[in-house]
Amino acid sequence: MSKLAEFKALEAQLAAQLKQLDELKNDGELKREIEFEEKLRKLMAEYGVSLKGIIALLDPQAHASVTAPASAARGQRRQRQVKVYKNPVTGEVVETKGGNHKVLKAWKEQYGAEKVEGWLQ
Repeated sequence: MSKLAEFKALEAQLAAQLKQLDELKNDGELKREIEFEEKLRKLMAEYGVSLKGIIALLDPQAHASVTAPASAARGQRRQRQVKVYKNPVTGEVVETKGGNHKVLKAWKEQYGAEKVEGWLQ
């Protein structure tokens, strides 16, 4: 695309966005929302209440459900369980906490993943 064509396309987009912005500025519902937000922020400042405080006041369950997962995520992950696989062909035993074990991968390539998962003790 030439620079002139790109310029004209961007100019047309800008004109459309400016028209949309003017329509929003004259929208009564938007004006009411802006007025509400301004009044709410003044009240919050007057009483020294944060947005989190208002949410906790109006909907305590929402506040509890939002904070619970966040605190749990900060904790440590639970330990992985040790899995023990026994190869019935060779009698070899492999203990692993994950699937990234060298011998286990070799078995899965040789015998197939489903068969090796059946060897789980």
